Amino acid sequence: MEKILNSIALVGLAAIVATAQPQPQYQITDLGPAGSPFAQATGISNRGLISGFATTPDRISHAVLWYKGQAVDISQPGLGGANSSAIGVNASGSVLVQAESSTTDSENFCGYGTGSACLPALWRNGFMSPLPLLGGNNGSAGGVNNRGEVAGAAETRTPDPDCPTGALINGIGPLNFDFEPVVWVKESGQIRPLPLLGGDRTGMALAINDLGQAVGISGSCANTVFPPFVAAPHAVLWDSDGSVVDLLNLGGTGNPSVLAAGNAALAINNRGQVTGTSSLADNVTHHPFLWTKETGMVDLDVLPGDNIGAGLAINNEGDVVGASIAGPDPLSGSPRAALWRNGQRFDLNSLALPNPPLYLLTAFGINDAGHIVGFGATGSGELHGFLATPVER
Repeated sequence: MEKILNSIALVGLAAIVATAQPQPQYQITDLGPAGSPFAQATGISNRGLISGFATTPDRISHAVLWYKGQAVDISQPGLGGANSSAIGVNASGSVLVQAESSTTDSENFCGYGTGSACLPALWRNGFMSPLPLLGGNNGSAGGVNNRGEVAGAAETRTPDPDCPTGALINGIGPLNFDFEPVVWVKESGQIRPLPLLGGDRTGMALAINDLGQAVGISGSCANTVFPPFVAAPHAVLWDSDGSVVDLLNLGGTGNPSVLAAGNAALAINNRGQVTGTSSLADNVTHHPFLWTKETGMVDLDVLPGDNIGAGLAINNEGDVVGASIAGPDPLSGSPRAALWRNGQRFDLNSLALPNPPLYLLTAFGINDAGHIVGFGATGSGELHGFLATPVER
């Protein structure tokens, strides 16, 4: 009995300590760049190098990097097309890029709508190298780890009559062929297809950790939506042994007619913790989740007053960042950049030091030091990238 009472006392003490922890605070930096109507920071390395993109006044997207507040355009010489975006960056400075090529294509695989094929590529020291595909014209970038392995999707030459003949709800499409989840292996320069769940025909790997574990989506060409606003019937993990694991869901399978309503594993850390978004039983509402091998999928919930959200990144401390949204979908709703830490959820705007230059809309990346990046709105309505730097208390 004494041991039981002592255990209860320790649990109670732990709860008191957890609730007594001071809230984190952040210094918000407007990354700009000036003159761009829309810019977004997509990821940040442990060395502070930030990836993202910025549009020119004529709405062309350029891959950019930020370091110590300075923006560098890395879109040129590019792959021959107009648009590009930097999706992520690793510790050695390799940058994962999605870029249009000079090849004309009837599909709209990356949502730019220009009639050009879209390719994943790696940029390093001023050189951009396209990654090999599986016979198709297009590929999509997901994430890059510190070993230089890249997760993504590659189009095949297998026609699929279930593919949408028009634009999907997030703007991509029409599509004609199957696409498979893949990992590009740095050492060999080869592409390695990943297995799909039984009965599925398409998928995409959206992130990969330093152990070679990848996460993403699995489904069919009719119900699998890759970036932006990912959704599919199944959120999956590809383990380092090559096996595929269904991470299950929060009650729903998704709905391709509702933007971002579905199941998707969007990020994984080196502890094997996975975050993403999952539909509830109504197949309209979707919440951020945290998945571990021990607990399965756990609903992280959204901020008070909101109804949908997603965990978009996770660091090795287990901190999750993303968006919490009030409204029917991410585009027409009202998003707030959010942080989930130690069982608590925070609106990042409430943690900012006084007079921040931006209202923070969505957080897309977090490093192990707790630096957070994403995009937010200026007082005049421009959308800029941001860096949220933890402040010592």
